[in-house]
Amino acid sequence: MTERRLERSAVHRGDLILVNAQLPFAGPEEQDRVRLDANVMLARRAAEPLRRLVRALGGWSVLVPVSGWRSQREQQEIYESSLRQNGRAFTEPFVALPGHSEHQTGLAIDLGQAGPDLDFICPDFPYCGICQKFRRRAADYGFVERYRAGKESVTGIAHEPWHFRYVGRPMRRL
Repeated sequence: MTERRLERSAVHRGDLILVNAQLPFAGPEEQDRVRLDANVMLARRAAEPLRRLVRALGGWSVLVPVSGWRSQREQQEIYESSLRQNGRAFTEPFVALPGHSEHQTGLAIDLGQAGPDLDFICPDFPYCGICQKFRRRAADYGFVERYRAGKESVTGIAHEPWHFRYVGRPMRRL
């Protein structure tokens, strides 16, 4: 395994931006965003590999981009709305505090399996079929499943099988 040491300030730059409950997003809001659909945007450097991956799997007919880049204001609205609708016990493990969401980097995407009742907060993305095929190929395009089961004590976020983070191709095997 290759070990890399970074200066503390480096956690706010590049594709490996670290954003979590202890480290707020300190970079500028991603300006080079593109639309994946009418409602979802992603940083261009993440959107293009995502499009290639989905195209390699047969297109957007069964996968749906649920949430990509979020502004500070949108993250605040999502957090407050979830608190009102679902309570603190549900919201804290599933919705990052405003300023502490990977979505604010423009490098995170929530995907769902297409269906009539797509949940915005916890979309269906099972470990079978096209969703599992996506997982198997994701690293080849620079994406990792970010919030895995059993890692909640490390990430501070509940298991989110639908949340993928672009980390770039050079890092895919580290």
